This record gives sequence, structure tokens and C-alpha cells, in this order.
Amino acid sequence: MKLRSSPPSPFGRKVKIAAKILGLYDQITVENSDTKDPDDSLRQQNPLGKIPILILDNGEAIYDSRVIIDYLDEIAEKSVIPACGAARRQAQTLHSLADGIMDASILIVYESRLRPENERSQDWVDYQTEKVDRAMIWLEDNCPSMENGINIGHIALACALGYRDLRFSSHWRDSHPKLASWLDEFEAKIPAFEQTKLNPDAS
Repeated sequence: MKLRSSPPSPFGRKVKIAAKILGLYDQITVENSDTKDPDDSLRQQNPLGKIPILILDNGEAIYDSRVIIDYLDEIAEKSVIPACGAARRQAQTLHSLADGIMDASILIVYESRLRPENERSQDWVDYQTEKVDRAMIWLEDNCPSMENGINIGHIALACALGYRDLRFSSHWRDSHPKLASWLDEFEAKIPAFEQTKLNPDAS
């Protein structure tokens, strides 16, 4: 299998960490992609031109990260997605919340990096920032337990916080100490988090 992604992508990182936990990473070749390049074949593999994309051995392309991880979970002997009941609902709800943090954070980055300075909207940045702030405050008061093992919600949250570290420095840690401790605990439990970390100077 081939994973189309880029090193800074938190969604691609989420897939990589899940694949490592599931014992499937050695079956995947990671191929870097440039979503801004109109000649990159990812636009044929995913008409939206977005990453990550997983190309199966038969040539089938599946996307986005949620669909990819669902597929990997299906074929693996282990699982990061609880099968049913409250555990599944809670894991997937946390997954959605973490994805929302990533989405809003990426939009803030795009506003400053891709949009011409005279077209940038501070109102738009503030709107996205408020989403992240609300989510982080809630998570600080409701840090998810890892007592019963690591699931997809935990993985997604770790990637969201890792992206905040990468693109927004580590200022969030000062105002969210419980969440910072949670991420440190996740990193200690899951070597794949360190293995997929991107140095800010390399991004």
C-alpha cells in the first residue's frame, strides 16, 4: 500500500500512528505530496486534491484519514476503534473534536501562509481561533482517560496537540497544564508519536 501525505499534515500523522499501532506500517510506503502542485497525481487520486490518500495494492484510492483508518482497523489483527456501545461513541466523538481542532488550525495557517496579505481576514482567523479555544478549554476539564487502552480518539487528539506545537509554538501548554500532561503521557505510551514528529525547522 502507498500513503500519499506530507510530513506536516496532522491527518497524515494520525494515519501513520494508527498504522504503527495496528502493526501495518511495514506494509505501507509513504510518498510525500504537494497539494499546491497542479501536476501532482494526488488530484487524480482524490478529486478534492487533499491528503492523506491510501492507494491499495489493487490501485484503489481511499480517503480521507477517517476512511483510511477505518480500513486499516478492519484488516488488522488489533483495533483502535472500539466495536460498539459507549466506548465507540466516546472514541469517535473525541475523534471528531480533535479533527475539528486540526481543521481550524490548518485554516488559520493557510490564511497567513497562502492568502495575500491584503486579502487576509482577522475576523476569519478569530472565528477559527475561538473554535480551538473552546475545544481546548473543554478538553482541559475533560482529559480523556487512557486506562482502557489507546483508541482513535486519543490518537487524533495527540495529533491535534502536536500540530499546535508545530505551528503555534507550545504556548497552549501554559494555559492547559492537564492537557499538556496528558500529551506527555500519550507520548510515553506510544513511541510512534515521537517517530512521526516533525521538527518545526524542517516544515
